[in-house]
Amino acid sequence: MSSWRSWHRPLVAFSAAMALWALASAVGLAVDDRVLVGAPIWAKPFKFFVSFAAYGLTLAWMLAQTTWGRRTGWWAGNVVVVTSLVEMVIITGQVIRGKRSHFNAETPFDTNLYTVMGLTIVVLWAATLVIAVPLLRTRIADRATAWAIRGGVLIALVGAAIGFLMAQPTAEQRAAGNLDTADVIGAHSVGVPDGGPSMPLTGWSTTGGDLRIPHFVGMHALQLIPLFLIALVLLAPRITRLRDAGLRLRLVRVVTAGYAGLVALTTWQALRGQPLIHPDAATLIAAGVLLAAVATGAWTALRTAPAPDVVSVPAEPASDSKEFTA
Repeated sequence: MSSWRSWHRPLVAFSAAMALWALASAVGLAVDDRVLVGAPIWAKPFKFFVSFAAYGLTLAWMLAQTTWGRRTGWWAGNVVVVTSLVEMVIITGQVIRGKRSHFNAETPFDTNLYTVMGLTIVVLWAATLVIAVPLLRTRIADRATAWAIRGGVLIALVGAAIGFLMAQPTAEQRAAGNLDTADVIGAHSVGVPDGGPSMPLTGWSTTGGDLRIPHFVGMHALQLIPLFLIALVLLAPRITRLRDAGLRLRLVRVVTAGYAGLVALTTWQALRGQPLIHPDAATLIAAGVLLAAVATGAWTALRTAPAPDVVSVPAEPASDSKEFTA
């Protein structure tokens, strides 16, 4: 893996700034007792700051792995930084004003801010897609690393796109017939109003569907799938079978497919207006099938792995390729 000094520096600096702002938001949670849409008013910026810190740092590392389209990827990374900063400035500013940032059409000023946020998210998503292209085209010597990076970024793009569903007027808002004068247009909850009973920490609805769940799960594939591979590499010195590059590749493939299935499952559940913690029979059956498929895939991967005393030796990487190391 490339030295951290070769990572995309603006994204690294951005992630550091997000981490500091997250600490400031944590202070806000402790000293500011205001509540907005059923949640502590500083909860949203805190979660966004933490999420953006992880997002930016992961993209900074991934861009360092590219050997194709590096300049294009570098500029796309800068676009991610600028648009994310605009997004967070608006969210923080609205918190200071005591106003909701998302779905707010209460005044022309609030509407314009939300419109700007919508545009920045579209540009941010497009910039991430541009970054995905060099990652898909770059030759990475270790195939498990290639799968982890590419699978993570593609699933993250799907997860981010789920956010666009929240910006659409809900069925209840359409039925009211006053979209031109409504104070709120769009919602993250399905079947119930935003701000109702929710899970601790996450704030996800416990009475209806919540599109933030697949949005969150999908976006953080960017970190969790590569972290799974890192765990395999760190365990390899103790577990001989994991030293086999082919086994790691098969396990990463299984986890990537299972993770994509989880995003699909949570999206389906949310769109049916069903709380995460109260699944119906259909959801439980689908979850069981998914779990069984992942378990079967992992068992098959382990069964086809070479014996502990027969460890495959990875081929020498090409001069223009990148390889993952712990």
